[in-house]
Amino acid sequence: MTERSDNRWQRFGFFRRFKLNLIRLARIKSSPDAVARGMALGVFIGFTPFFGFHILIALFFAFLLQQNKIATFVGVWITNPLTAPFIYALEYEIGRMLLGKPAIGVAAFTRELTWDTALQLGLPLGLGSIVLGLPVALISYALTLRLMPWLRQYRIPRWPKRLRKLLPGDNRNEMP
Repeated sequence: MTERSDNRWQRFGFFRRFKLNLIRLARIKSSPDAVARGMALGVFIGFTPFFGFHILIALFFAFLLQQNKIATFVGVWITNPLTAPFIYALEYEIGRMLLGKPAIGVAAFTRELTWDTALQLGLPLGLGSIVLGLPVALISYALTLRLMPWLRQYRIPRWPKRLRKLLPGDNRNEMP
């Protein structure tokens, strides 16, 4: 049998990872408030400019603040390779406008990345991440708090298994 055309999106690892994290979130035995606090912590840390270290930082603060580790891990996924360029650009622009600094041109990055250039970029990016991360974390807290009871009642369907062709001489009646 051939693969159905409406299941092609399942081959992308991003969608599979998102679904698995959603299932993990739905199965957490903590109260909705505890899950929402962990989610808000993860989202806030996901907005920090430490791309690549978000999970380590989030787990450290989840242990330190005694928050839900799974919800924190799921919340960090707000910043992923698809959303990071948009989030960081918005954070930089917000921080740059609040500090009243001129924009750093693309030419500054193509020539060389020095400590001076990194500091010029880091301060607006850090300020913008706090200014943008706090409201988004509060919104994620409120949404998670409202959606957790519904998510626990919703039955997440399994993905259909891929069918493989039987070879000649294969006498199994069932396909895995």
